Amino acid sequence: MSPRRGLRPWLRFPRLRLPWRRFSWRRGARSPWLWAAVIGAALLARAMLPTAGPPETLAEGVHRVQRVVDGDTLLLTDRSRIRLIGANTPETVKPNTPVEPWGLEAKQFTQAFVADGTVRLQFDRERKDKYDRFLAYVWVGDRMLNEELIRAGMARAQTTFRFSAAMKNRFRRAEDEAKAAGRGIWSNRGPESASD
Repeated sequence: MSPRRGLRPWLRFPRLRLPWRRFSWRRGARSPWLWAAVIGAALLARAMLPTAGPPETLAEGVHRVQRVVDGDTLLLTDRSRIRLIGANTPETVKPNTPVEPWGLEAKQFTQAFVADGTVRLQFDRERKDKYDRFLAYVWVGDRMLNEELIRAGMARAQTTFRFSAAMKNRFRRAEDEAKAAGRGIWSNRGPESASD
């Protein structure tokens, strides 16, 4: 008597793979259920692994710059985003916003300033902003990018946030110097005519 004879009619379907049948790679490799299980397990394992995002903490010191995102934002090689403390450049990458005058020039200034690719970061009271970017003073040698952007007229001094009073005064003096000299955003001309 064959084992299939006493089974219910719906189990006698010829293509039905019963669990007690011996597994064959030739037959099993064509089974959609097997492939679905393998793919599901792989997706589950991938979802449970930690993603390689930016680090939660960042130490002061020397770091490598991967690219300049905006005049006042850098991306490091470890995927950390750095926002310059106290300097606000015109926008170039803000979603649904046109590129603001002097924005591209500020970005080019920052690219030239960090052209070597190595910067030294110094932090203040608050380590991160609401966009999860690290807030830092960025140094190249003995020159601070935050201050030099303001002095060149490529950024406004942003002194409303909580950071060192000495740095706020330093940034205000740099902004006054840029205004007096009519540099960058403080000139009466647009960036196109300023290069003439």
